[in-house]
Amino acid sequence: MQPFRVLLAALLCLAFIALPVNAQPAPCRIEIVDAENGWPVPLVELRTNHHQRFVTDNAGVIALDAPELMGRETFFHLQGHGYTVPADGFGYVGVRLTPEPGQTIRVEVTRTIIAKRLGRLTGTGLFAESQQLGDYDDWQDGPTVGQDTVQLARYNDQLFWLWGDTTLYDYPLGVFHSSAATTGLEPFNDFRPPIEPTFDYFTQPDSDRPRGVARMPGDGPTWIGGMTALPDAHGNEHLVATYAKISGFVHAYEHGLCVWNDDTQSFERTRVLWNESTGEDRPALLPDGHPFRYTDPDGNDWLLFGNPLPTLRCEATFEAWQDPDQWQPLDAPRALRSPDGQEVVLHTGSVCFNPYRNKWVTVFMQRFGQPSAFGELWYAEADSPLGPWGPAVKILSHDNYTFYNPRIHPELTADGDTFLVFEGTYTTFFADAPEPTPRYDYNQLLYRLDLDDPRLAPARGE
Repeated sequence: MQPFRVLLAALLCLAFIALPVNAQPAPCRIEIVDAENGWPVPLVELRTNHHQRFVTDNAGVIALDAPELMGRETFFHLQGHGYTVPADGFGYVGVRLTPEPGQTIRVEVTRTIIAKRLGRLTGTGLFAESQQLGDYDDWQDGPTVGQDTVQLARYNDQLFWLWGDTTLYDYPLGVFHSSAATTGLEPFNDFRPPIEPTFDYFTQPDSDRPRGVARMPGDGPTWIGGMTALPDAHGNEHLVATYAKISGFVHAYEHGLCVWNDDTQSFERTRVLWNESTGEDRPALLPDGHPFRYTDPDGNDWLLFGNPLPTLRCEATFEAWQDPDQWQPLDAPRALRSPDGQEVVLHTGSVCFNPYRNKWVTVFMQRFGQPSAFGELWYAEADSPLGPWGPAVKILSHDNYTFYNPRIHPELTADGDTFLVFEGTYTTFFADAPEPTPRYDYNQLLYRLDLDDPRLAPARGE
């Protein structure tokens, strides 16, 4: 009887395996591309009439897996922050699609902004939609969920990246004292989407959890600005920055100088410039923002600080940077003019020299712009970083969303490139109660600006 029981059990197992199961249908692949060049477009949202939301990943892909939509013609409202489709007769902006399991649907959108969105640099799920469709199987996301405000410097033959408050998987804003990472000098093979950013983070011992690299004495978070590398009198290179200690939401109660220690792999305080407990007024001169080097017509090498336009300079040496008595104020305009004469009030941004244009250029955020109070970005040129600056042209706009602290990255492009790249923080902060975009909110987005675009002609003086 024993062999019979074994045979019966085997037959029952085979019968069970052969029973039909309700397999999950394959998602419908939706690809959003720029109609002008066919490039995939990250950060395009499709929303159904019953408020299902789907957002393209860095490859411009959505894995649509809602079973109730399969085989049913559906209207998807489309929002793309500068990428769109024509509105219908009722003013609805969207597309009609009939998703099918395993099908690929391609949607072309028109770019209304001058800058081109390349993708997200930080956070998780950069290729999550694509991975659901079997692509990017070997892709590994970094250890952060959200990161605020980038600083970048070339140091020790690497690129040194630093961000402000950082959100982790296990806690909101899990790093309050600035997170940091390094990459090689050429971290991107191409400046067309999809981009695949990878960073080597400074982490806690025996863990991939990022750690704070600027833990200054005092309560509250530490914010870092004005980061750059400078030589001392002996030719040794130092990574330097300013810091601010924060209380409440955005109140800075102390400012000071700090220097990177290669042994401890952290910034260390070298000088307190001001603390409100003294009762003294905050100094008018603080080397903050995004610094850059400038050689004047007399051959003097200066380090200029500004956010965006320069308001302070000192000799480009480690010794001069440490000595407030050697800092000199600079006059910078509070606003530029658009080609039609509109006043564009400056808020945050950066300046660099562009070899292709043979000009100094700035990308900056407008204060109280439209349609987003802090989501409108502009471009301008000058023969000198000290001005005068020519007309400013709007290059990027957001639909009720903030995009602050933009930073041009001349470190990433070559002298012969006809474009520049810049990044900024995409966040709901200071906007009119928008819904946070899944995965994208409170993260860094990278954009490309083609400097020969005809729409930039007014900024070029043409």
